[in-house]
Amino acid sequence: MRVAALYDIHGNLPALEAVLAQVPDDARIVLGGDHVYGPFPAETLARLHGLGDRAVWLRGNCDRELFEPGTGSASIEVLSWVRQRLTESDVSFLFELPKTVTLPVDGLGDVFFCHATPLNDLTFFTDVTPEERLIPLFAGVSADTVVCGHSHLQFRRWAGAKHLINAGSVGMAYEDQPGAYWTLLGPTLEPRRSTFMPAELDATGYPRRWPRTTRAEARRKLAANTFSL
Repeated sequence: MRVAALYDIHGNLPALEAVLAQVPDDARIVLGGDHVYGPFPAETLARLHGLGDRAVWLRGNCDRELFEPGTGSASIEVLSWVRQRLTESDVSFLFELPKTVTLPVDGLGDVFFCHATPLNDLTFFTDVTPEERLIPLFAGVSADTVVCGHSHLQFRRWAGAKHLINAGSVGMAYEDQPGAYWTLLGPTLEPRRSTFMPAELDATGYPRRWPRTTRAEARRKLAANTFSL
């Protein structure tokens, strides 16, 4: 089985559509959390539901914070705006999603998927985080390969014997080149970037400016724990 890892879509429907147009037909799709916290929440959720059994869902911190506002990095203002565009059933669905899943992937064996780390959904790490800080975070994972997101940076690195893959962010990438970032797994690892035309947000009423952050700037802010969504 091949798997397309789509993380941190953040309600960015044009980015999601661009990625789905390039996902191979034979690939399962892991939706790695933070699905709707963005300008097109209801439309994005409907599109993801339309994937049916092909999709494997995980919960991200912003999905949880819709139910538990004030417990993480998400803006209360944006959470309120997003909730107004979803049903209570939608919010409950997102809150009740699993936090982790393990799937067999061609050429890679069992692969462990989580939003940030196995221990919680808020820990940021990047490609330059010291390895000694990461090894304890993944010590309880039996799979050799781990796929995560949350930091919105696409990278591959090692933590002891664990191969860590950040799939990148579909909807809010902190990268030098604009685009929707995702990863195809099996039998090799293929970091992907899909280009798309950003939507005009003024008409949506979305209460935040869409962030444009370089990779270096994101590393600095994440290391200093000063990043908020």
